[in-house]
Amino acid sequence: MKRKVSLVLIPAIAIAIVLGFTSIGIANDDLGVGSEAPEFRAVDLTTQDTVRLADYEGEVVLLNLWATWCAPCREEMPSMERLYNILGPEGLKIVAVSVDFGSDEVEEFVDEFGLTFDILYDGTQQIDQIYQTTGLPESFVIDRHGVIVKKTWGMEWDDPAQVAFLRRLLSDDGPTDGAPSTPTTEDMTPSG
Repeated sequence: MKRKVSLVLIPAIAIAIVLGFTSIGIANDDLGVGSEAPEFRAVDLTTQDTVRLADYEGEVVLLNLWATWCAPCREEMPSMERLYNILGPEGLKIVAVSVDFGSDEVEEFVDEFGLTFDILYDGTQQIDQIYQTTGLPESFVIDRHGVIVKKTWGMEWDDPAQVAFLRRLLSDDGPTDGAPSTPTTEDMTPSG
């Protein structure tokens, strides 16, 4: 009798573990360079409108996930503003989504740093799960076809190499099959 129970119970436990891991994302493929950027929703603090990634369809997007309490985020934001001043007029969309617990801190942060690009707020932190973040700040460069072509943590965005990379994306309509329009890069190390 014990043996029959074991023969039924062990496979049932194994199936439950696999299904459980899959539902929380452990068994899912990693989101990275070459992946289609997943949809998200967040609130624009200026208009209070719900914004989705689909609202930026056909644009080159620098999607940045951050928080006001994150020291590397505080270091990175000024370079993002400088980058926006350089490439915003050429069409670059910078979308910074805060995962703070309160929006008041985010509004104070935006004022303190004089940020003029799109600042969104996701108090539920759903975007962290959707984009499988492992730290903050974490950024994704998304090409005009909705494909992630760069994934990185904290950097000087107005560095000449980054400006040149993004400018190539902006000037390239790319293939119509949805493939990345430039060679993909992935910088998985924090900048110092």
